[in-house]
Amino acid sequence: MTAPTIGTPKLAVLAVCERDGKFLMVQRGKAPARGSWGFPGGHVEFGEILTEAAVRELHEETGVVATAGAVIDHVELIEAGAYHFLLMAVRCDYVSGEPVAADDAADVDWMSLDDLLTTTRELSQDVTRVARRALNSQL
Repeated sequence: MTAPTIGTPKLAVLAVCERDGKFLMVQRGKAPARGSWGFPGGHVEFGEILTEAAVRELHEETGVVATAGAVIDHVELIEAGAYHFLLMAVRCDYVSGEPVAADDAADVDWMSLDDLLTTTRELSQDVTRVARRALNSQL
């Protein structure tokens, strides 16, 4: 995800893919949030619906194939004078593939909610809240 033009909010997606009680997480390789861990995601392209963007971004960043479900949450990333993102978190159901870091992901890992709550890794904004919401949306 690249920083948008100042003054122009950008729409993006987070692909919240859970498998066997663990979420697929990526370490960001580019700004903003370089080095932090979060859900795979990126920009929604013009004319693309949110679910298509989530599945595409998940595959581009990790090689994992999934089907998209509902929007379960949103995250707003705003740094005055630098960027403004509205990230729509889309639940994605794992279909196939072993994750590899690709596109702008520096690393990938499967992490449970407990892992996220106890990790010493830097997490992107609102990761644990979105993970909890994803787990509650299964009920």
